[in-house]
Amino acid sequence: MDTQFLDILHLIQQSRNNAIKAVNVELINLYWNVGAYIKQKLSVSEWGDKTVEELAIYIQKNNPELKGFNRRGLYRMIQFYETYASHSIVSAVRTQLQNAENQNDIIVASSRTQFEPQDIKNTILVQLSWTHHRTIFSRCKTEEEREFYIRMSIKENYSVRELDRQISASLFERTMIGNEKLSPAAKEIHTDIANTFKDSYVFEFLNLPEPHNETDLQKGLIKQMKNFILELGRDFLFISEEYKVQVGNSDFYIDLLFYHRGLQCLVAFELKADKFKPEHLGQLNFYLEALDRNVKRENENPSIGILLCKDKDTEVVEFALSRSLSPTMVAEYQTQLPDKKLLQQKLHDLFERSKEIE
Repeated sequence: MDTQFLDILHLIQQSRNNAIKAVNVELINLYWNVGAYIKQKLSVSEWGDKTVEELAIYIQKNNPELKGFNRRGLYRMIQFYETYASHSIVSAVRTQLQNAENQNDIIVASSRTQFEPQDIKNTILVQLSWTHHRTIFSRCKTEEEREFYIRMSIKENYSVRELDRQISASLFERTMIGNEKLSPAAKEIHTDIANTFKDSYVFEFLNLPEPHNETDLQKGLIKQMKNFILELGRDFLFISEEYKVQVGNSDFYIDLLFYHRGLQCLVAFELKADKFKPEHLGQLNFYLEALDRNVKRENENPSIGILLCKDKDTEVVEFALSRSLSPTMVAEYQTQLPDKKLLQQKLHDLFERSKEIE
């Protein structure tokens, strides 16, 4: 009977979750259209700031149970609409938007033009909560960055707290830089590897002593595995620490071994509590060869290696990886949140170098 009761409980929970999602879809669609309506009125100078204030008071007076429709809330809805009105992620309504723009002369000529609601229920915008959206469009400065966090929030199922932490940890910048720093072999073997790895990882949750060694780092990551997975991405499945591979009559131990569901391959992490040295790659390449020969299954892709160092010289890493035949990456870890402005400058410099090479 317990099993049957559990089935009923699952049905109830699933129905509740579906109801919550349906309500959120309607809510996001509503906020979009309220923002679009007020924006249209302000654009033709039919309304002013005082009118928006009067609207907020009117809503509060007639529907005091409604929350979020004060003056600040209404302007957030306008900001929401303005932020994504011309973005490709709302392509389903772009025709409507273009038609509205073409009729702008008619709108100016007649302030009584009827507002046509726009349906964005088939866009990815409705897959996030309003609080998620507020966090993204208030903290992210570029179109690319906003879309990145929208898609990552959906993919990784970030809570608002987790999303806020990832923005503070400059996930966008670190991932974009990481895409450029993958070895040629990694890009060739795993064509869908983009946005999977980062140039640097942030472990501010470890509270590591200074100085610390590889053992301290490894034990800290194992103890904080939930936060570690959040930093890596939820497609990573932890297999083992000190994973043993046998070659000939000798045993070797990989610091941390994961499996990535999306890439369908093993991912070996080798930890170094000091600065990157080219000889570190030889050890990691050896581990990848052992994994591919003795552990990898036929249906799985070649293994990937991540060398995680306390520090690295970008030019040394570039030289070391340029002729590497293994799908490897060298990343650094930080024990405190990174300087966002510094990462933005690094990303800008990287794009400029790419343009020069092209």
